[in-house]
Amino acid sequence: MMIKTLKPPTPALGVLASFTAIPVRAALPTPVAPSTAPGAGDWIGLIQGYIKDGGLVLGLAIAVLGFLWVAYLGFAKFNEARQGKAEWAEVGVLGIVGAIVLTFASYLLSEAAGVI
Repeated sequence: MMIKTLKPPTPALGVLASFTAIPVRAALPTPVAPSTAPGAGDWIGLIQGYIKDGGLVLGLAIAVLGFLWVAYLGFAKFNEARQGKAEWAEVGVLGIVGAIVLTFASYLLSEAAGVI
């Protein structure tokens, strides 16, 4: 059994390919300025604005996870109540407490957005 070896491409082929390549300039969209809209040439303000916007998005993502978690617990408790493993009052208490916790979390997030 013979093993065939591949010959490496010649350097001339690489040079030829680099000279014949057509430069491609993509029409990229302009980046969106942060919500603080710093002045022209203010790089520090630009970076701070992007960090602020990123923090707000991270806070909103955490809030969404909280909403999903409370919804998951509500469905799980509802299913347990249907099967007779839990009382219906527990479903009601979970709904009320979950609504209070999510309202408080939303309030804290809106206050934090104003502080940042």
